[in-house]
Amino acid sequence: MAIIINRLENHFHPDPKRVIVRFFMPGGESRAKKIINRVLTMSEDRAAQVLNQTLRDFSNRHRNITRIFQKHYDRITFLFNELELDDATIPKERKLLIGAYFTHEYSIESAAFFNPSMVEDPDQSHLEAGQKRVIVSFRATGEGHVSSIGFRGALLDKDNNLEFSPVSKLVDIAETIQLHEYKKDDFLHKLKDMQLTETHVLEKVLDELHDTFLFRELLHKINEFENTNELTVADNKALHAIKFIANSQYEIAFSMDTAISERVIFPVTDAESNGIEDARFVKFTEEDGSIKYYATYTAYNGFVIMPQLIETIDFYTFKVMPIYGQNAQNKGMALFPRKINGQYAMLSRHDGENNYIMFSDQINNWDGEASLIQEPKFPWEFVQLGNSGSPIETAAGWLVITHGVGAVRRYVLGAILLDLNDPKKVLAQLENPLLVANEIEREGYVPNVVYSCGSILHNNEIIIPYAMSDTSSGFAYVSLDEVLDNLVYNDGRESADTANLGKSILLVEDDPISTNILLKILKEDGFNVVHVTDGLEALVEIAKNTYDLILSDIEMPNLDGYKLLEHIKEKSIRIPVVFLSAYSSEADEIKGLELGAAEYIKKPVKKEVLKLRLKKILY
Repeated sequence: MAIIINRLENHFHPDPKRVIVRFFMPGGESRAKKIINRVLTMSEDRAAQVLNQTLRDFSNRHRNITRIFQKHYDRITFLFNELELDDATIPKERKLLIGAYFTHEYSIESAAFFNPSMVEDPDQSHLEAGQKRVIVSFRATGEGHVSSIGFRGALLDKDNNLEFSPVSKLVDIAETIQLHEYKKDDFLHKLKDMQLTETHVLEKVLDELHDTFLFRELLHKINEFENTNELTVADNKALHAIKFIANSQYEIAFSMDTAISERVIFPVTDAESNGIEDARFVKFTEEDGSIKYYATYTAYNGFVIMPQLIETIDFYTFKVMPIYGQNAQNKGMALFPRKINGQYAMLSRHDGENNYIMFSDQINNWDGEASLIQEPKFPWEFVQLGNSGSPIETAAGWLVITHGVGAVRRYVLGAILLDLNDPKKVLAQLENPLLVANEIEREGYVPNVVYSCGSILHNNEIIIPYAMSDTSSGFAYVSLDEVLDNLVYNDGRESADTANLGKSILLVEDDPISTNILLKILKEDGFNVVHVTDGLEALVEIAKNTYDLILSDIEMPNLDGYKLLEHIKEKSIRIPVVFLSAYSSEADEIKGLELGAAEYIKKPVKKEVLKLRLKKILY
């Protein structure tokens, strides 16, 4: 059957009014000296007039513009020795004016606002039933096609409508905090990945450093080598790589008074000078139950692509580090939301064509083998495959939203299902695309493209944020059950028992994990299933509708399973009740059976046992 895709009205288009301020050095140091002298030779009245006018024009567009002017002034004071200037003699107002001339505005999303991912907001307080607060990240592209990461906050309601928070007119760049300590092994590992091990630069620069070293110690060794050697092409390449790796590790922090829409992660190092691409954010649950948020993205400096990893717990402070490993050399890495069998797991596409999976004991070191899990099979993916974000955990398996490229370079979204305990095993996949660009979405910078960097599951629906033709972004949702029902299983899974078609079961269960498992088994076997979370809701439901069987947990809020069965008997309602419980004893079973329970099944429920017990009762 066809899968119904529900497109939402929420659209995000490039907004040229979203601007940040950046340091600006026009024409190199020689022109910079001229600019400084021109500002210093202005009369007091004229300088005050220009500064006041500049502040009037820009103070309402940026948070604390005077602090920015001072910061940019500080960046050019290294020229003062040659100009025979003394910083202490320059008045504060004149410093701000000099800083203003070394500042320019940059529209971060003037060209495109696309490739979104969605995760749960760390703050889920004060919400109504069925609501979820989310954070959506976007790839924002501006002048020169330089990309950054922008954010928006939204609220998902029980019907999967998205209400976005008002977007602030201000944009804030984080304060950059350079990491001060590095591990030599990490450097050597990444240089090996980049195939830069056959040069004496490594011996001269790195070998003289300790196993751990400070950033300033590394810079001192680099400068020492550059000043005492005649550099070859190979030397320059190696030095560039060392600087590239050093600059790819840093921390950034935003002010606590910034709204989520004001925070933008803009390229801050040489390693990212040409942009940050396609962040795939995921909510990661550690083995101790604590939560972190990670994102993989691609840094580009015009010459080298480097996969990077972002770590945060609150979306105010971010730690950035390179991803190492022989198979961490291309775009499209996506982290699983938890460890599997004690190891981190990552999807990758290091060959640019097929989907792979890797495992590691370290979250940013992927030097082990990558297992091929999916190759192009259907016409809509003949050109290449990739993932569209981190896998979504369901009772049926890990659901991976994929992208495929077909004829006329049309990008579409698809899906595959991986085994929960052994995700190297592909259980099933869609034969037809899940989402294809419609007539409106197909027009843009790169026509005929839909692309996503991460979806979430909400109220048993998959919420999919997606890019439209590398220009703007939209949102859609689709029933998880419909997607699972349309998957083609590689093991030739049996179809539902036709005898069960038309039979209705009321499932009374308050545990989400058990609910997903039971719904999957029952629907797969052909039953119509309605789910409620406690005995009170069950009584309301059976007063309105007719059911062939009630499958109920025992320990539940408001009204437990035993009380539910008592009410059913008091009202002379003739519906068989099957109890489920993880905490059972012989006395519990006797109590349930004495009350009139038709059967008693222990958790965790085994699929075949449940099917046989229900068949025995219903037929």
